[in-house]
Parts: sequence; structure tokens; C-alpha cells
Amino acid sequence: MAHLEIQSRVREGVKILDLSGKLTVGGASNLREMVSAETAAGSLQQILNLKEVDYIDSTGLGTMVICYMSVQKAGGALKLVNLNRRNLELVLLTKLSTVFQIFNEEQEAINSFFPDREIKHFDILTFVQQQKDGGA
Repeated sequence: MAHLEIQSRVREGVKILDLSGKLTVGGASNLREMVSAETAAGSLQQILNLKEVDYIDSTGLGTMVICYMSVQKAGGALKLVNLNRRNLELVLLTKLSTVFQIFNEEQEAINSFFPDREIKHFDILTFVQQQKDGGA
């Protein structure tokens, strides 16, 4: 059975959910419940840190979209940070990069919630080039 662990923390008033494991049929409902609970508790600025997620299946992707929609419906925003190459390719392939704001660094994702801060948007082409050059 697939296992997904979720740790919750707050940085600068932004709720960060650190996911680790596989975001699949087995763990997707845990993520949905967690995001719903955080949203209900008033956390409308949420980030999914996917650094330790090694695999996402179609159920996991669908769950991420459901979470995004529920937070947005409540007047908030859900953003993604630290996708590995495979997961980033999956998000690009499914065109979900047009739905989610994606960031390479946690601080950049946090800054995006503050309109007065300068944010460095995630540049997919630069990321792909760095991957080819053996970086990141």
C-alpha cells in the first residue's frame, strides 16, 4: 500500500505542507483531508512542498487539483514548490502548469503571497537546461 506522510508547518503566516513518499491512490485522500482541515481552520495561503515526493499518479494529480480548487473557492491560494524532474514533467505534460503556480525555492513561493515583494517566477526552460547540464 502506498504511503504518504504529511508534515505541517507555518512560515511567515503561510501554511506549508511537506509531503514525502508517493502521492497515489493510497495517500491522496490524506492530502485532501489535510488541505480541507487547514482551509477550514483559516489557512488560506498554502504551499505543497513536493521535495520528498518521488511519485505522483493520476489520482494524486487529481487530488492536487481538487485541493487547489477548494482553497481557491475559500478565497485562498495553493502553490507548489520543489518538484523533482519527473513530477515537473508530469505537471507540464498534463498542462497543470497553467493551473498551479510553481516555484523552485520555498522562500520564492512564500514571497508570492506578498504583493510588495519581488518574486522570481519559476522559469521552466531554465530549469530544464540546468537539468541537462547536470545541475539541480
